[in-house]
Amino acid sequence: MSIPTDVASLQIMAHVFKRESLKSIFDKTVESLVEQVPYIDWVGIYMYENLDHKLVAASSFEDDLKWECNGELKFPIKNSMEEEIGMMIVRSRQPIAFDVTDVTTLETIASAIGQESYAN
Repeated sequence: MSIPTDVASLQIMAHVFKRESLKSIFDKTVESLVEQVPYIDWVGIYMYENLDHKLVAASSFEDDLKWECNGELKFPIKNSMEEEIGMMIVRSRQPIAFDVTDVTTLETIASAIGQESYAN
């Protein structure tokens, strides 16, 4: 199950390393994961502003599949000082959709987003 996640990851990382705007990186992350990975049905990126969690990018702002998903993974987004500055949430309607390689790849994506957000 990890090949589609790896393909999406390559697209996302290329966007990150081009030093695109944060908004563009967030949008590309959400878009690539939902379009390239058949078992990912919703992705949301939340950034922390003061004590609030602000949804800055999502595959659907109207429907987060919170009540329909059978699988959910959450990945902290940390800056270069290892401070948690946000969260990437990935949801699937399929039970047992994710494997260990998916988790590792998605952790890498969240880490790259965090490093880039600190750089911008």
